[in-house]
Amino acid sequence: MTDAKTNSGNLSPLFHPAAHYGSPDDVLNDADLSTSEKRIILSSWASDMFAVESCPNLREIPGMGHTIRLADILAALRRLDGEDDGPPRPGGATMRLRRPRAAALIAMSTASTARAVS
Repeated sequence: MTDAKTNSGNLSPLFHPAAHYGSPDDVLNDADLSTSEKRIILSSWASDMFAVESCPNLREIPGMGHTIRLADILAALRRLDGEDDGPPRPGGATMRLRRPRAAALIAMSTASTARAVS
């Protein structure tokens, strides 16, 4: 018979990202990590579990000697996802779509006016 509780007291993870990385950019620049691994580390740092109680836009990661801004973590996640391209370039004229019923009313009004004038 096996004892299911043999590992229950050992809840500390084997890998502590804070011991290896000092910033979100350090995580992004590590060529040995896959995109998924980078996303896991950054997402865990963004978790509310590490939020500073009096300042929720900061994260205090255990093992790291300084706080990290949540905005920096989220920016790193956006870069990882390729969403850091900025807003789209301004382009051609905007297109104004008319509702079908409004267009029909305008056409009828124009036709009525044309008949009244002739």
